[in-house]
Amino acid sequence: MSELAYSLHLGSDRNKRYNARTKAKSNASGSTSLSNNAIQNARGLSRVDKHNYRKYDNDQDLIKVIRGTNSLYDDVKKLYKKEFEEARIKYNAKQTRDDRKIDDYFKKISDNSKNDLACEIIIELGDKEYWDDKDDDFKEKMTNVYDEQVQSLEELAPNFKVASAIIHFDETSPHMHIVGVPIKEKNKNGMERQVGKSDVFTKESLIRLQDKMREYAINSFNKEYNLNMSLKGKQKGRNKDYKVSEMTNYIEMKKELEKNRKKLKEINDKSLKLDDLSFKIKQTIDKLKKAPIVKNTYTISLEDKEKIISYIDKVNEINKDYKKINKLSVTLENVDEELKENKETIQKLTLSNEELSLENDKLNQKVKRQEKQIDELKTENNMLKDLVDRLKMKFERLIKMIKDKFFTKHKEKYNEFTDDLFRKDIISRDTFMELKNNYINAKDYKKEKKKDDFDISL
Repeated sequence: MSELAYSLHLGSDRNKRYNARTKAKSNASGSTSLSNNAIQNARGLSRVDKHNYRKYDNDQDLIKVIRGTNSLYDDVKKLYKKEFEEARIKYNAKQTRDDRKIDDYFKKISDNSKNDLACEIIIELGDKEYWDDKDDDFKEKMTNVYDEQVQSLEELAPNFKVASAIIHFDETSPHMHIVGVPIKEKNKNGMERQVGKSDVFTKESLIRLQDKMREYAINSFNKEYNLNMSLKGKQKGRNKDYKVSEMTNYIEMKKELEKNRKKLKEINDKSLKLDDLSFKIKQTIDKLKKAPIVKNTYTISLEDKEKIISYIDKVNEINKDYKKINKLSVTLENVDEELKENKETIQKLTLSNEELSLENDKLNQKVKRQEKQIDELKTENNMLKDLVDRLKMKFERLIKMIKDKFFTKHKEKYNEFTDDLFRKDIISRDTFMELKNNYINAKDYKKEKKKDDFDISL
């Protein structure tokens, strides 16, 4: 029973550097399906759009779109409108200040470096060695397999909304790019429905997702091709099935070794024949007769001469083969040494990676707690601002009411009330003086009014 490699990658901003992209182009599968970067903003989404749809060279013959339109950018924008518009309107209705309202949630997330605008998942079944000798028609049947993978993904991760799914047949092995938006529900702060990559794709949920997707993938493949294949074992701590035998150039070395094993057998057979021929040549030489005239000279028949010449030719031929095998032996020793060094390096890097992963998880948890505290403090601060604004408005109304009362018959009572407020440090001196001046002006106004009334009556 043959085995297939399976990989499911979730894009991460940790791999967006140039050396990660270079490594992706030389991986064991021979494709560029390593998750190079996250889609953090509109600019990144535009780059993925051009890559996935092959818009940079206008060569779209060997890609197959199974979800979405011919514009990934537009598909994601429409998805934002569909999934978040109701929550945005509901959130804005609760805001008393315009500067807190959200006009465009797509733009808000794109401008926010804390959130990824969208996520890309790349799925690949089979490696370079498997697909190298398969024709286009055979590869084309992977369309149904990958289509079922999208359906499985939507069932297993219902909070990941797929905007686009595209199969690439133009690289060494057929693989699929899926772009979508992870959504978290029932948020207490901000909009009730928000983008939430870290909430939807945790370390544990990714492991469960990969395990199920692996199982569904091989079942779909065997059903589509009427085969009985199995998957290679999943390496711990990775979302890509790699074995030491799948390291770069190892497969080619292994094939070369198989060829040279045949050469070794041929040379061994020749060596056995040479041993037999050597024995016969020795017998021939022992039977040589001395020439009757020339001293130290032996006579040889034409038949024996041809035997000796043939023997020499065989020796030369085997000597050449021996040199080749000797060179191969040195090469294999170097390969073996290189593999040992690579294995030691991999072990060290694996241990280091596990330590960094644990440390990273701790830091991520700490950042999440701090972000949560910040969100809570922002909410509390907004509530306090609203409360202060309301109290300020009520205070201004109170001062205005007192001012108005100075023009009534109860002005003395409100003048005493003003004195009490000042003595008990409820109002400031400036406010107190403002009220006193208003009280004095009100009294003068009454006098003037009476005088005017008297003049008019006269």
